[in-house]
Amino acid sequence: MADPDTSAADLTGALLDAEADRLAAERSARAVEVRADEDLPGVGDDDLTLREGMAIGGGSTITMLALLNGLDELDREAATLLAPDIQASLGVSDLVIALITVGGMALIAVGGLILARLADRHSRPKIAGAATIFWSTTVILTGFVTNAFTYFIARAATALGRSNTQTVQGPILADAYPIAARARIYAVNNLVGRVGGLIIPLAVGGAVATIGGDDAWRWAFWIGGVPTLLMGAALFFLPDPPRGQFEQQSTTGTVIVDDDPPPISMGATWQRLSAIRTYRTALAAFAALGFMVTSVPVFTNLYLEERFELDAFERAVVTSVPGFLALAVIPLVAKRFDQRYTQSPPKALVLMGALFLPVVVLSPLQMSMPSPLLFAVVGGVSVVLSSAKFAMIAPVLASVTPYRLRSQGTAIVIGIVFGVGGVGGAVLGGLLSDALGPRWAVILIAAPANLIGGLLLINGARFIREDLSLIAAEIEEEQAEHHRRTADPDNVPALQLSNIDVSYGRVQVLFDVGFEVAKGETLALLGTNGAGKSTVLRAVSGLAIPTRGAIRLDGRNITLTAAETRVRLGIHQLPGGKALFAPMTVADNLEMATVIYRDRTDAARRIERSLELFPQLRDRLDATAADLSGGQQQMLGLAMALVHDPEVLIIDELSLGLAPGVVQQLLGIIDELKARGQTMLIVEQSLQVAASIADRAIFMEKGQVKFSGPTAELLERDDLARAVFFGGER
Repeated sequence: MADPDTSAADLTGALLDAEADRLAAERSARAVEVRADEDLPGVGDDDLTLREGMAIGGGSTITMLALLNGLDELDREAATLLAPDIQASLGVSDLVIALITVGGMALIAVGGLILARLADRHSRPKIAGAATIFWSTTVILTGFVTNAFTYFIARAATALGRSNTQTVQGPILADAYPIAARARIYAVNNLVGRVGGLIIPLAVGGAVATIGGDDAWRWAFWIGGVPTLLMGAALFFLPDPPRGQFEQQSTTGTVIVDDDPPPISMGATWQRLSAIRTYRTALAAFAALGFMVTSVPVFTNLYLEERFELDAFERAVVTSVPGFLALAVIPLVAKRFDQRYTQSPPKALVLMGALFLPVVVLSPLQMSMPSPLLFAVVGGVSVVLSSAKFAMIAPVLASVTPYRLRSQGTAIVIGIVFGVGGVGGAVLGGLLSDALGPRWAVILIAAPANLIGGLLLINGARFIREDLSLIAAEIEEEQAEHHRRTADPDNVPALQLSNIDVSYGRVQVLFDVGFEVAKGETLALLGTNGAGKSTVLRAVSGLAIPTRGAIRLDGRNITLTAAETRVRLGIHQLPGGKALFAPMTVADNLEMATVIYRDRTDAARRIERSLELFPQLRDRLDATAADLSGGQQQMLGLAMALVHDPEVLIIDELSLGLAPGVVQQLLGIIDELKARGQTMLIVEQSLQVAASIADRAIFMEKGQVKFSGPTAELLERDDLARAVFFGGER
């Protein structure tokens, strides 16, 4: 008899070895080919001067968007600079004015998400123009508020309109100008905004001081909304550049324009973007920075009034004049960023992260200065670094976000910055300011935020090569498919999966899965339990979003469309054992299946046509689904799917638990559907059933496709046949 201790140790060791082998195989299966720097989009491109870059994209786009960015500062700067005046006029506390000023701006997140969904499909200049007109109107109305509540409503409405600045206008710049000059293009846009941010506070502060009185602050909003209104109207005449044209040119040398992209759901966008580690790291960094970017200016102005008794114009001089130094530094940093990026993207990201770290020391040092002059001098250095780093955020996001998701990807970042960081900073800062004073509120927020943000970005630099490699691979695959469809338009697959990876949390379950289903073909999907068959069906139906790869319906990319959109496009699934409303009658089940059709005459026609295949169901329309036999329940589920005239019909476990005679009846129905040219993807446990109905078969094991070919050939593979019959025994 073996030693129990030895046996236990041997068993433990064997289990650990098996787990190590499994993890090694998993890592190998999901490994991404990391390309050399010169093979990444935009890397290794010829250096461009700013003039050359602007000439490629045209001067009108950057001119109009930069001017609008400058006007954008009017609203933001007026709200922060005049916070003490508005506070006194409305009679609210430090916490309340901070929450109103920043909390209202948090609706930039809401507006950004709404506009981004539209912008990733429709004309971005028109969307930006409409949002800007709305925004300028609410700015004017801000001057008429009478209490804290109406001020909050005005700020919230203004934030909804302003939300297009980053989520819509930023992606326009990314697609209008080449990658090699992109940081400098964004820098020009940022510089004009900085000029607006420097001049406007002086003008606003001077005007308010000149007008005088408790309500002088209102004039800043009344006057400021007019030029923005005119700019919004002008945006309607701006051209919309092709999405991702420079990434496509850099990767393949050609540009493909999708004139009718399918809608992309926000949930799918988040799942896809969260798999991009550079994006995920940058998101965490920007969330930390959000704690300071909107709340710190408010508390800084409150501190200057409290500590040095400065009026609005004097506060504007102290906080804004040092920022003129940034006007000279930002172009230099942007040029350096472009140079580094075209040589090595990780170095560019490290450069950006490094700009955050000195502010960790400068922020508390500035708040300790004994005079406004020294406060401005130390603040000038901090402003230079902060302006440079914030100017680089947009180029970083543009580089690691797939071009089809730029608006929504940016909206998520803005949502995190304002919705999480902004509101969190306002609440935390308000509590700190009421307890310790505005000086400590600034110190205890700004220093940690910069430290965390800088270190996260530096750490994220190690992921950018792999993420850019994935983007390049997706562009190549997309263009290869486009050329294939163009060369042979009559043989476009009804359904296509290409390089699909799917994970549940941190556990990856599908690895590089790819296959096609031709129009009118029946494809059987086979494999042992846990092989990933159900996950494939979930991915096709839109219930599981791939972290990599593409899913196409009739050549149209639907990878990130919502499940309900795929139903409208023609993908319908008969889920195994879950297709019915058991307490309802057969007629009611069929009625529920057609609920998406408003024309009830059309719905009735669909039901009648579906019942032609199922005479047994016609005789039992008043029976409850629970009282049907197993075969009749499967027929009802199939009838409910067929009322939609599916482009692709997916059937999960057609024969599971059914008697052989019932299975034969169902196979007769499948044969009739095949004769009608119905495209079908069928998951089946029975190899004999699959062989009798399918033209081809796919065999999966451990999340990977191990066989693809005619079912007759699969029957000749004893190793695979045993796996189907005996659950993986070989």
